[in-house]
Amino acid sequence: MDNIAGTKSSLTWVVHISVALLVALWLFPTVGLFISSFRTADQIATNGWWNALFPSEQNLTLRTDAPDTQVQQGTQYVIDGNLFVTDGRPADEATISAWGTSSRDIGAYKPGDVAEIDDGATLTVDKTGNYHMEGPAAFTGSRGERVFVVATTPPELTFENYKNLLFSGRNTDGMVKAFFNTMTVTIPATVIPILIAAFAAYALAWMDFKGRALLIALVVGLLVVPLQLALIPLLKLHLAIGIGKGYLGVWLAHTGFGLPMAIYLLRNYMAGLPRDIIENARVDGATEFQIFLKIILPLSFPALASFAIFQFLWTWNDLLVAKVFLIDATGQTTVMTAQIVDLLGTRGGNWEILATAAFVSIAVPLFVFFAMQKYLVRGLLAGSVK
Repeated sequence: MDNIAGTKSSLTWVVHISVALLVALWLFPTVGLFISSFRTADQIATNGWWNALFPSEQNLTLRTDAPDTQVQQGTQYVIDGNLFVTDGRPADEATISAWGTSSRDIGAYKPGDVAEIDDGATLTVDKTGNYHMEGPAAFTGSRGERVFVVATTPPELTFENYKNLLFSGRNTDGMVKAFFNTMTVTIPATVIPILIAAFAAYALAWMDFKGRALLIALVVGLLVVPLQLALIPLLKLHLAIGIGKGYLGVWLAHTGFGLPMAIYLLRNYMAGLPRDIIENARVDGATEFQIFLKIILPLSFPALASFAIFQFLWTWNDLLVAKVFLIDATGQTTVMTAQIVDLLGTRGGNWEILATAAFVSIAVPLFVFFAMQKYLVRGLLAGSVK
């Protein structure tokens, strides 16, 4: 029944379902990272990104107003206010279900209960965050009393994470510098191997010379060489000739690691081009360089674009090669992946900043992929149908 016209075989449905699952596996983490980059630290710590559009119950640490706002009423010193307003939140958008004066027992009191604090002072908090604190002695210190609350808060999405990271935060200079450093590494490391591989692929596909088959076998063999195996010897070579601490060294490293795949893909693509076009050009007196420049390159654009996408994505997301070949203690050549690792080390608890930094890092690869995906598909499918 699978061969009846107008019906789809079971294998077709398997392929469609598999593709849908792969898309979902890639899409869900990306969407989650994007949404998390707009959430606050309290929201991220409380629930998953899929609850971002719904009210959530959070454990918050708030403070009363500072003691310099107290007023004396008879023999009592009083401080009145709203915990959410003091914390910079809207006063009418959260509801407190429990509160406490110690982090060990956040739910010790219900809204309206009176809690005893130091020196005979008392504190009461209602469900909207309004509090009343009074005591027989003047309150001292530069900060208010800490209050731990369990509150149901409305959904909140904010641009503060991006503002703090890119414009006004203490990591602004590092991230902006890292972004341009990554561009400085990625663009040449994508263009250089394409230029070299295009010439090599044409020679291996259309030029007859001794040892061509051996060279093709060597290229195929280099595909299985682990990158980690060549890191230290290559770094020693770069240091010996004086290019091991700058951009030139990392450009050449990415070129060397990317050339085998580039030559292999481009050679297979160029070998599948119509032979008649090449032979007619040679009969007309065209040189090999003219054939390569005016015929092969335009026809091979889908394959060139396909490899450019892969090389760009791999180079942009690279951490290992950058760590090894960009030796710089001052941070002047730090790329974005390394900068995010530094953020993880210094601000491991600030998940909202890490999510924002991670999404900023993947924004450019996503743009490049979606802008050039039609060329990627054409390059991958070229030669599959004659």
